[in-house]
Amino acid sequence: MSQSNPLILGIETSCDETGIGIVRGRSAPGERNILLSNTIASSMDEHARYGGVVPEVAARAHLEALQPAIERAVAEAGVTLPDVDAVAVTSGPGLAGALMVGIGAAKALAVSLGTPLYAVNHLVGHIAADILDPDAPPLEYPTVALLVSGGHTSLLLVRDLTGDVELLGETMDDAAGEAFDKVARILGLPYPGGPEIDRAAAEGDPTAIRFPRGLSRASDMAKHRYDFSFSGLKTAVARWIEQREAAGEPVPVADVAASFREAVVDVLVTKALDACAQHGVPRLLLGGGVIANKRLRDVAIARAEAAGVTVRIPPLSLCTDNGAMIAALAAELIAEGRTPSTLEFGADSTLSVTQIQVAGAMSAASDERVA
Repeated sequence: MSQSNPLILGIETSCDETGIGIVRGRSAPGERNILLSNTIASSMDEHARYGGVVPEVAARAHLEALQPAIERAVAEAGVTLPDVDAVAVTSGPGLAGALMVGIGAAKALAVSLGTPLYAVNHLVGHIAADILDPDAPPLEYPTVALLVSGGHTSLLLVRDLTGDVELLGETMDDAAGEAFDKVARILGLPYPGGPEIDRAAAEGDPTAIRFPRGLSRASDMAKHRYDFSFSGLKTAVARWIEQREAAGEPVPVADVAASFREAVVDVLVTKALDACAQHGVPRLLLGGGVIANKRLRDVAIARAEAAGVTVRIPPLSLCTDNGAMIAALAAELIAEGRTPSTLEFGADSTLSVTQIQVAGAMSAASDERVA
């Protein structure tokens, strides 16, 4: 593969969105990766009838969407498949069946095209999405990253995107996005819950009900300072509603939605800024689909400014799961001269964030580079 501005095709199938991205990678320090295509086919409507993502449905949807999505991405980028210099794919974490579909397609493409293959980490990909913003300055290290999505809530310390990502804390039960979906269901709102809670909360009072902030007490700090728990919050909302209904009183949906959202936002922002302070890092990167929540962005920016912390948020089109972020991460690995992955890797639904690339690549335990 030519190292001069390689063309990378990225495949992302970790959950319910089939993402294909095409990125023109940098070949020298100071250059920028260029986003050529970011094609996403979502199966969200198919999951709506069940009130959440069904793994088997997601895997079948990926099978149906992959080829059309690849064709659209190539056409949008103005290239052909033989032009592709490398293929990248999410190896994990995510839904095992969904990951297998993308991995199978990526291996077939790489073999048929005779290109290198890079199996990368989904969560680190969300950080890489930031480097595709042409209007943002280059990402500085170290930075604290808060990743919030339907399946993951993670707080990371990023010293080097391609070589040193430390997990500070993560959700111990429900992820933030999952909690939004469940509380929306309790309130009788449609799936997906995030946008519906937002709409309802717009008319509500965020201080009306003081819902609990999980793992935020002084007694939690020693062991779970940077971890998250939203299951108890979800249960608190359900019990509050049950008590109102048992007393024959109407449920103020807007106030419940606003108060619940405020509790989630408060915990996320407080822990993220605490990590910045404790590690002496004046930078916070926000990523993941839940970052589309305007209240979360507004509170994070306001409180970070007061703390002297700069907030970075990728374009919202790159915050949800997408193939462009996977291609961008592979572009950085290529620019650093990292060895491509072999064909032996498989789907790893619990892949650690410290393993940025799998199978023949640099991980937490090795530093293998192309000679």
